[in-house]
Amino acid sequence: MKPKSLCLLIALASFCTIRPTVLAQAAAAPANPADTRPVVGPGYDNTPVIPGTEWRVHDNRRPHPPVADPDEMAKERLPTAPPEGAVILFDGTDLSGWLGKKNGPAMWEVQDGHMEAVKKSGSIRTEEAFGSCQLHVEWASPNPPKGNSQGRGNSGVFLANRYEVQILDSYNNKTYADGQCAALYGQKPPDYNVCRGPGEWQTYDIFFEAPVFKGRDVVKKAVMTVYHNSVLVHDKVELLGRSSHKKVGKYSPHGKGPIQLQDHGNPVRYRNIWIKLTD
Repeated sequence: MKPKSLCLLIALASFCTIRPTVLAQAAAAPANPADTRPVVGPGYDNTPVIPGTEWRVHDNRRPHPPVADPDEMAKERLPTAPPEGAVILFDGTDLSGWLGKKNGPAMWEVQDGHMEAVKKSGSIRTEEAFGSCQLHVEWASPNPPKGNSQGRGNSGVFLANRYEVQILDSYNNKTYADGQCAALYGQKPPDYNVCRGPGEWQTYDIFFEAPVFKGRDVVKKAVMTVYHNSVLVHDKVELLGRSSHKKVGKYSPHGKGPIQLQDHGNPVRYRNIWIKLTD
């Protein structure tokens, strides 16, 4: 017999000997256990796990924060009037200082002291760019309410054009926890659901510390503290990166950026928006 043929016979014999053992081991190996935690609302079970947590992005099993009355929860009412040194971004009269699609004029409607998102008009953003700041925003979801989950009163406030505090009608309206009203979208739910009813004016007071980069690396992550209706719902939370849908956000180097208000197809209203620089 030729040496080459002999090698083939030896290899075949080895395969026949090993294969049953491998198959037996594979049959005995336990399957990955299914997640037995109950589904608590809309969301996903196939998205990445958020670093430092046991939850996936937009996890349909992530518990929702407790519902609370903001008038009972608030330790004190935060002032709505702009403090000395604040920059008025919207005073209820016009959209000067705001841009729309492709740096064109902002096409939202202004009436009765507020502006309102117009479907398909696009998100709007400030002409001026900002870094670390204190931002005050007042908003109201549509009344009567329409839709459910992410389709009900959806908008958002973006700091530096990339870090979102979600706006949503979360009054008797379930969605995934990290996408409900006042969530740091895709990252962390608020500590409490203090959402007022449809059509009622609500307040966000956002304290934003901009990230610091060295080259392409982030050496200090962005930090947010958020009060919703004067209730502390995020206390100095480090952001994982830019706000993203169905994936974990990442950082990319940037400087100052505009404040953006999102058009998500719902006629959310805004008024009394001001900002105070803190850097």
